[in-house]
Amino acid sequence: MTSALPQTPQRTYEVRTYGCQMNVHDSERLTGLLEDAGYAAAPDGEQADVVVFNTCAVRENADNRLYGNLGHLAPVKAQRPGMQIAVGGCLAQKDRSTIVEKAPWVDVVFGTHNIGSLPVLLERARVQEAAQVEILESLEVFPSTLPTKRESAYAAWVSISVGCNNTCTFCIVPSLRGKEQDRRPGDVLAEIRALVAEGVSEVTLLGQNVNSYGVEFGDRAAFSKLLRACGEVEGLERVRFTSPHPAEFTDDVIAAMAQTPNVMPQLHMPLQSGSDRVLRAMRRSYRQKKFLGIIDRVREAMPEAAITTDIIVGFPGETEEDFLETMHVVREARFSGAFTFQYSKRPGTPAAVLDDQVPPSVVKDRYERLVELVNDIAWEENKRLVGRRVELMVSEGEGRKDAATRRLSGRGPDNRLVHFAPTLPDPDATVRPGDMVTVEITRAAPHHLVADGPVLELRRTRSGDAWEARRANPQASGVSLGMPSVGAPAPLPAAPACG
Repeated sequence: MTSALPQTPQRTYEVRTYGCQMNVHDSERLTGLLEDAGYAAAPDGEQADVVVFNTCAVRENADNRLYGNLGHLAPVKAQRPGMQIAVGGCLAQKDRSTIVEKAPWVDVVFGTHNIGSLPVLLERARVQEAAQVEILESLEVFPSTLPTKRESAYAAWVSISVGCNNTCTFCIVPSLRGKEQDRRPGDVLAEIRALVAEGVSEVTLLGQNVNSYGVEFGDRAAFSKLLRACGEVEGLERVRFTSPHPAEFTDDVIAAMAQTPNVMPQLHMPLQSGSDRVLRAMRRSYRQKKFLGIIDRVREAMPEAAITTDIIVGFPGETEEDFLETMHVVREARFSGAFTFQYSKRPGTPAAVLDDQVPPSVVKDRYERLVELVNDIAWEENKRLVGRRVELMVSEGEGRKDAATRRLSGRGPDNRLVHFAPTLPDPDATVRPGDMVTVEITRAAPHHLVADGPVLELRRTRSGDAWEARRANPQASGVSLGMPSVGAPAPLPAAPACG
């Protein structure tokens, strides 16, 4: 009688994500690819057999952060035969073979255009016992056709385009992700319907510049048409998008937002600078007047719209007068929040070689003044909502102090984060992520709102059912071929949008 052969343990993985929402969504695909290839997520607190870094190249410290993390893993790998490390994303696209030269213990380097190659490259590196570097110069397969694992059941990123046709002097992303490529509207809507069928009730349309959507197939109104078409998808309760470019923001998009009930009254539109002179040096093809005009028209059509932005301080040649123009726009626009950044010189961008680099001490001083103003205005705007009833989609993992405060968290239609007390009308009822609750705002802070009174209404949803089903059977959901499954986009990361 022959004895059974011992089974090989299932290899585990961990994906570490840095940077923008594009990277967050790409990591969902990397996770799906790995699980489809037979890997399993490493349990919390356990070292994975395969560690994948999905990198960003926007910030100056991106290189140092990556090589620091790789350095920490070098001795770990030395003690774990068979462990593999892979580096992908924008920094991998930029640095290519340099990564293996600086960190020879890395097994795989892959770019933004070939994330689908990761499982094959890992296996090739294992068999050949040599690092594999594969960087494609252009996209061959649209990423949405790849297996995808979404992390929760009520909301999802949906890519409508990849790449960017702009030439902003501070940004390296277009050279790394390539020219814009648009998906056909029918493909986008088919993905959304499939997501809704599995329980998703909120989607965020995603692109480097969403409102230029349609440029590839010659329809300047394609984005507004897509928003209106989303309004016809039964069961889809909330539609958001990020990020639009002010230069291409047209009135038909504002009308579509205002007239399509499930398109939320929320807009994230990067300003970058309020100075016309600096905008010209940045090659941002709009000026202060145009930007503020868009804000005015959005608020006229949707008075309660929450508008957020990105701002860079200390761009080369920025004077105090230029900076004060940015402060002026912040006061006029009254943003509900802003991602603020000190200018970061990136090799390979035109701005990196410009004269008149602003001294770090001056940049720091301006940055602190800007952050103080942004926070003061956001707090004032939030205080206006105290006493108002708001319907929230209950979220998962967004309230870092929820366990200590015994609250739950959710997002309003305007995407403001609200922490609320889960005191329900029916004491036997439970609130699940994806369900909808109506609360009254009792307190405001610069970056969130609080509702400490009882929940006024609870609406259990199909998204809550999907979350509950996934929790009961986590192995039964997450990965699909050709059409992504359900999941939740993370809160917008603190990285400059490319719009």
